[in-house]
Amino acid sequence: MGAYILRRLLLVIPTLIGIMVINFTLVQFVPGGPVEQAIARAQGGGDVFGGFAGTQGEPGMNSGLDEAGGGSDRYIGARGLPPEFIEELEREFGFDKPPVERFLSMMWNYMRLDFGESYFRSVSVVDLVLEKMPVSISLGLWSTLIAYLVSIPLGIRKAVRDGSSFDTWTSGAIIIAYAIPGFLFAILLLVLFAGGSYWQWFPLRGLTSDNWDQLGLLGKIGDYFWHITLPVLASTISAFATLTLLTKNSFLDEVKKHYVMTARAKGLSERQVLYGHVFRNAMLIVIAGFPAVFIGVFFGQSLIIETIFSLDGLGRLGFEAAVARDYPVIFGTLFIFGLMSLVVGILSDLMYVLVDPRIDFERREG
Repeated sequence: MGAYILRRLLLVIPTLIGIMVINFTLVQFVPGGPVEQAIARAQGGGDVFGGFAGTQGEPGMNSGLDEAGGGSDRYIGARGLPPEFIEELEREFGFDKPPVERFLSMMWNYMRLDFGESYFRSVSVVDLVLEKMPVSISLGLWSTLIAYLVSIPLGIRKAVRDGSSFDTWTSGAIIIAYAIPGFLFAILLLVLFAGGSYWQWFPLRGLTSDNWDQLGLLGKIGDYFWHITLPVLASTISAFATLTLLTKNSFLDEVKKHYVMTARAKGLSERQVLYGHVFRNAMLIVIAGFPAVFIGVFFGQSLIIETIFSLDGLGRLGFEAAVARDYPVIFGTLFIFGLMSLVVGILSDLMYVLVDPRIDFERREG
């Protein structure tokens, strides 16, 4: 198993480099880079996108940032600014160097865990991620736990009563829940329970109340769960279907195997057969997939849910960085979470081995 893990870890390096190369290359063709953003702000335009609709007599930000080099008229909206100012901006942002040199320098810094500082916030990327992380972890962790706590018992029940009316109507309910988009369900929750048109049982925004620091321990716990209830429900709605049906099908496959018939022939009760023999084998694929499910919930709907419920998490951070062309934040978070995803893939394989030691990945590769 050690050799298999070592090979997987070695594959992380070229995979991560490939991810960064592709995204860095694509960014070179996106108009409105950090220099143009700074120019637009210096001219009082807010950001580069405000200049796209400029009239003929006004300086509009109509050209993209040619980061690979070019003439002095690259920045059409900057024609009224001194060339020295533009050159100083390029040096400040590092765009006075060729793209290949900038990429190699960036990757060397990342390998030393130096992710730089945000262009427009004057805060290190690591500090930004750590600041926003609690919100996204809260959504991802609670959504995953609730999905497992509901889906596993429900899937087992459906497998035991396969073909019954209970199995039929629960399958219909699960499919309907799966078909509802997360953002639409989030809006429905706000309208119903957050003072939209009916009841105001839950707060409309934020992860904590304004008087959080004044609350006691129990008050803080209650306030936290009061705020997180609706966002977690909105994030979890689509996860029930996959896990429930996966659990049901795993149990049905195991029930049909010979060892189950042997256990029944020995006189074991149905409960002993189900939970003493079938459960461990059926739960292999479900439990082992926990890290991947968590990462899926963690990244899947974070932007939409955080925006609707006004939560300041990683989803909104990534969106705002993309709009502002804040490259250190974009590439720093891409590197961090790309690495996390690759490591989670290895953890998923280790979970298989922990749940069922009979699995040997090295023998399968051989």
